[in-house]
Amino acid sequence: MLTIDKLNKHFGGLHVLRNVTMRAEPGRITAVIGPNGAGKSTLMNAISGFVAPDSGRVRIGEADITGLRPHQVCRHGLARTFQNLQMFSDMSVVEAVVTGRTRHMRASMAAQLLMAPQARRDEREAAEAARALLHTMEVPPAYWDRRAGDLPYGLQRRVEMARALATVPDFLLLDEPAAGLNDRESAALGETLQGLAEGGLGIVLIEHDIDLVMKVSRHIHVMDAGAVIAEGPPDRVRTNPKVVRAYLGDEHAVA
Repeated sequence: MLTIDKLNKHFGGLHVLRNVTMRAEPGRITAVIGPNGAGKSTLMNAISGFVAPDSGRVRIGEADITGLRPHQVCRHGLARTFQNLQMFSDMSVVEAVVTGRTRHMRASMAAQLLMAPQARRDEREAAEAARALLHTMEVPPAYWDRRAGDLPYGLQRRVEMARALATVPDFLLLDEPAAGLNDRESAALGETLQGLAEGGLGIVLIEHDIDLVMKVSRHIHVMDAGAVIAEGPPDRVRTNPKVVRAYLGDEHAVA
């Protein structure tokens, strides 16, 4: 269980997170939606260690990860992607995914520099794991040896997710993974995310594509002005008057 309890964050005089409390469970997709400036990305940063909250706690199971650095958070089983692609674009696709596997390599730094047998085994295993993840993320093998930055944008998104999955997380935080995707790509992404959740992965999804959110999420939290104003399953959230006013901007529920 990923637990966020009464998280607060100020930037100067701006209160960007206001007692945010939520839960995300393994094996299901939990979404966070809200208008621009609602605090969603700051929440993601506070969970994953890129921003230290002023108060409140973040836990994975019994482990308190509040205020830990991103690499320390990763060791506790949490990985993330970013709204703007963060990828080693000059590497091959396989090499880019392998970078996420680093923490699972057993050889020492000296052994890696000397290319000792353990280091060579680590590299082979990491490459095999990377190819398996690229298959899972439906990146065609014809692209695997190409420069990552040369791939179509939708495939770059999938490579970034494969790199995050290479850390072998229990929870994956996705910040606008459908941004820039067309309807077909967004629908395919939704099917992939559902498959990952069915495999036991806990997913926290921040997304503006409401159709995608409503289709794949088991539970939705709605934020506005730094606070959670509503939560529940999609059918209940879509008809909540607070959500309609604050986020959907219409007097009627989403069709």
